[in-house]
Amino acid sequence: MLFAPLKYIHLLAVIVWLGGMAFSHFFMRPAVQSLEPATRVQLMHNVLQRFFAAMLVTVAVVLLSGAGMVASVYHMAAQAELQFQMPLAWKVMTALGLVMAAIFGHIRFALFKRLDRAVQAADWPAGGKALASIRVWVAANLALGVAVVTALRLSV
Repeated sequence: MLFAPLKYIHLLAVIVWLGGMAFSHFFMRPAVQSLEPATRVQLMHNVLQRFFAAMLVTVAVVLLSGAGMVASVYHMAAQAELQFQMPLAWKVMTALGLVMAAIFGHIRFALFKRLDRAVQAADWPAGGKALASIRVWVAANLALGVAVVTALRLSV
């Protein structure tokens, strides 16, 4: 049965994703606000570059392990000649997870690109604007992540 190891991997990846967003939003960002704009923007760029590289893998793991768990349960139901009906909480988690992945894609491939260009050009005001946009979308994704965890909790 693949369900248990997939669930373990899935939960670990979700913890890393949500924990990383919470750390950057509630701890890292406020701690660097007192730095000069050039230093702050460069530091956040370096941190986010590493974080987003790890999140590319993490988000893929979350999506693939989630799909694997659904497929595993579907397969078990088919072997028992039962109809598989995906629980509502799973549907909610799937929909919100896909929205979160899309938001992450926007952050990584659009907003971070703006930040990267600003850092390369030493345009600190543009870098600050890019960071502000990233912050808003990370906050939205973190709120969605909390909703996913709530949906999971309600389904238990």
